[in-house]
Amino acid sequence: QVQLVESGGGLVQAGGSLRLSCAAASRSIFSINDMAWYRQAPGKQRELVATITRGGTTNYADSVKGRFTISRDNAKNTVYLQMNSLKPEDTAVYYCYAGIIITTPVRLVDSWGQGTQVTVSS
Repeated sequence: QVQLVESGGGLVQAGGSLRLSCAAASRSIFSINDMAWYRQAPGKQRELVATITRGGTTNYADSVKGRFTISRDNAKNTVYLQMNSLKPEDTAVYYCYAGIIITTPVRLVDSWGQGTQVTVSS
């Protein structure tokens, strides 16, 4: 069983910044492949915000390019999302994702965080 524990959400004014963190916790982790952040606003489908490979290659949704930065610390099994110049339309529940290779037996597990609320006021 792998848990992804998120932190860092909250309420911020437009133009402000927040940093989200997501740590994978399990004794069975062998390695972690791609990690990502998704978000879901009320009444909308979940959308991809940013991805990062184990080697550090990143991709972003057009709506957040130049404002958000995804990073990871492989030694800590943690992914981060630095969000700057926040806009009211960034308001959503943010979910982290990790493709985790676990042992006994060895297999790839798609793991999700519990979600953290980000609210940007105008």
